[in-house]
Amino acid sequence: MKLNKSQISNLIFAAIIIILLFTPIGKFVKVQLHKIISFSPSIENIEDRVSLSDYNWSLQDLQANKLDFENTREKVVLVNFWATWCPPCVAEMPSIQKLYDDYKDKVVFVLVSNEKPDLIQNFLNKNKYSFPIYQELSQAPSEFATTSIPATFVLDKQGAIVIDKRGAADWNATKVRELLDSLIDD
Repeated sequence: MKLNKSQISNLIFAAIIIILLFTPIGKFVKVQLHKIISFSPSIENIEDRVSLSDYNWSLQDLQANKLDFENTREKVVLVNFWATWCPPCVAEMPSIQKLYDDYKDKVVFVLVSNEKPDLIQNFLNKNKYSFPIYQELSQAPSEFATTSIPATFVLDKQGAIVIDKRGAADWNATKVRELLDSLIDD
């Protein structure tokens, strides 16, 4: 059976789609694409900001140290829900690491994943990430409810959600740094 040019083109197109959807090469391409299209997140208008009604949330880090979210009250907090298998999540991790390097003593970073601790630790080691990762021991506050990841929230010291971002973002952007500086100074 001899194939014509149209059939050959269709087979090549199908092969490319299969590679992009079902191989590690595809994940790499998706991560790179998300890095390119990630911009700094939008800041919520003051009148549209929602405040946490409840800080009753228990977490633990990968070494089984507990975090009572109540202890983040009156602090600037960045909460990020993510997974190692999620290309947009992986794409934004380098910018979160850069932000963490500069703000870890001024902002509480709470990165949350429900994956197995050894899988997460291997991901952190491979990429040389040092930010803290937590797993939920109880349900997150309802204001963090989301069906998509990554989902990132920045809280001011009064518990208002200043940034509510679904999808990848450039967390190391000047706009984010200026916002954190102003929130820390308040």
